[in-house]
Amino acid sequence: MKPDRMKKHLIAFAALLPFAASAQSPTWSDDVACIVYSHCTACHHDGGPAHFSLTTYVDAYWWRNEMRAATQAKLMPPWPADEAYRPLAHERLLSQDEIDIIAAWVDGGAPEGNAQNAPAAPEYSSEAVITNPDITAIMDDYVIPSSTSDNYRCFVLPINNPANSWITGLEVVPGNREMVHHVLVFQDATGQAQQLDAQDPAPGYSGFGGIGVPSAKLIGMWVPGSEPYFTPQGMGIKLLANADIVIQVHYPATSSVQLDSTRVNIRLGTAPFMRELAIDAILQHSNMTNGPLVIPANQVRTFNQQYTVPINATITAIGPHGHLICRSLKSWAVKPSGEVVPLIDIPQWDFRWQDLYSFRNPIFLPSGTVIHSEGVYDNTSANPNNPSSPPQLVTAGEATTDEMFLFFFAWTPGLASDEAIVIDDGAHPEHHLGCETSFSVGVIDVVAAPLRIVPNPAAERITISGATGSIIRMLDATGRVVHTASLTMQEEVIDVAALRRGPYIVELLHRDGTNQRATVVLE
Repeated sequence: MKPDRMKKHLIAFAALLPFAASAQSPTWSDDVACIVYSHCTACHHDGGPAHFSLTTYVDAYWWRNEMRAATQAKLMPPWPADEAYRPLAHERLLSQDEIDIIAAWVDGGAPEGNAQNAPAAPEYSSEAVITNPDITAIMDDYVIPSSTSDNYRCFVLPINNPANSWITGLEVVPGNREMVHHVLVFQDATGQAQQLDAQDPAPGYSGFGGIGVPSAKLIGMWVPGSEPYFTPQGMGIKLLANADIVIQVHYPATSSVQLDSTRVNIRLGTAPFMRELAIDAILQHSNMTNGPLVIPANQVRTFNQQYTVPINATITAIGPHGHLICRSLKSWAVKPSGEVVPLIDIPQWDFRWQDLYSFRNPIFLPSGTVIHSEGVYDNTSANPNNPSSPPQLVTAGEATTDEMFLFFFAWTPGLASDEAIVIDDGAHPEHHLGCETSFSVGVIDVVAAPLRIVPNPAAERITISGATGSIIRMLDATGRVVHTASLTMQEEVIDVAALRRGPYIVELLHRDGTNQRATVVLE
């Protein structure tokens, strides 16, 4: 091969390399370890609920492509609520700089740097945060069977609470953090949960949407990364005398037999006067304006709810709830003055990541305020979470194949001054050991022509524009490349009709080793 021709081939090959190294790159020790230890390893550690660890450089290097794809698509850390619609308390979110640093690190070859500069890796154990609880309740040892499907199990935890009391702190301590995916905590004062438990010879009993007791009260929930829940000052959740604590635990499918013994720790209030903070499904099926909740096979249906607040009320948290064909949930309030108050928007609902979301400050809703909601349900084969193949008629119910449309609210009779209470005023979660990154993100954005994708969201085709001579790569949420092309003109049209719906990363890889990236959503 002639030298000139070989040179051309080498240049072309270099342009196709997936992660061309930049002149400057972040390192694990100086930059990425701080981000990962602060935002990722609470789940991604040995014995944690995530399926791989990120506590060492070797771990992170092995999973570098998955890290970049998941953070670019904002699938990780898991925080389904749209922060642009309303900022919420204790958000598990990366800043855009942190997202860009991870991408620049991967693109630069994922170097370790000087290992002595890395912060000490966090240590994890099952030790509780509420170390001296007033009440602690632990379930009997449960042998989690091997299964190809998820396991939802309810456990009755009797407690010694002879008189009504006030919960001001509640903590779930999973007995097997690798297997416990989420926990819903209820109180049952009727004894019905005990009867259901007695009918099953194994510890606990099966239950999917709830615990099978309509009058049971939700008092808390836990998902990986959650902190203990503490009520605002002067408020408490009423714990009824002689009530049972009942937890519903979600165990994912597993090929091995494992053991769990999850506990609940409760701190009680001691103030002489306590405002009751109830957690109720204020928006439910009876509030639907275009119900009932019926989704025929092969249809996408949108439903709405509304509820007029009869008294001055203060809300401190909101918990949307749906099942598997639910696609999005959104809620807002309209005050008598006409002021619209955004509450929460989950544009891509995922049953596995439901939570009780606290507001940064309590929200005062004067009497006459109307709370609205919208839920979209996709009962087609295009919905990868659809439990039925082919799709079947879906109606309201607690079974896996049924659906729900609920919004739980933590609320109390309200005062306008409640909005001055601070639940969380942090702009960004505190970093592990106060660590900081040293890399300047701006050095990676050196290409004059901006990357543009239209339309976005898209259904059948997207048009990508940017600097000519670049390589286009399109990756799905797992980091798998689904399309590669050369941008020989300023625009490239890509047919995306056959791709699975969801978020994708579009990258432009430039000849100078820099790159640009953006997210496009197919729906």
